[in-house]
Amino acid sequence: MFFASIQMKTFIMQRIFLSILLLGLSFSAIAQSETDAIVQSFKTANVEEIAKHFDDFVDLKLLEKDEVKNMSKNQAAIALKAFFAENGIKGFDKVSEGGKGTLAYLVGKLSTNGKSYNITIQMKQKAAKMQIITLRIS
Repeated sequence: MFFASIQMKTFIMQRIFLSILLLGLSFSAIAQSETDAIVQSFKTANVEEIAKHFDDFVDLKLLEKDEVKNMSKNQAAIALKAFFAENGIKGFDKVSEGGKGTLAYLVGKLSTNGKSYNITIQMKQKAAKMQIITLRIS
């Protein structure tokens, strides 16, 4: 009887561990597909698509300007669109990405006809979606 009880507890623990592992892998896959969508939006320099990935409020630092904290999603989209137009942004090359838990980052280069700008994007997972919370261009 005692041995059967231990076997049952072991079986239940294995099931719980497997469930947690699968849940973690599914969150990782969701985060990766969301990150890929964000990268693609920057590659096409499509500000409207990029803005779909903004959190409700974004910290935004654009080239040689002061950082603005908690800028609304709409204001951030307008500022980014103006920056892309003024600087002739044509695309994006991802340099690095990573993260841990519900936070992730992307580092890359925005490209124009003759220049490139460094960009760092910080994201957090919210409601099974990766959303941009900080965007810095230097």
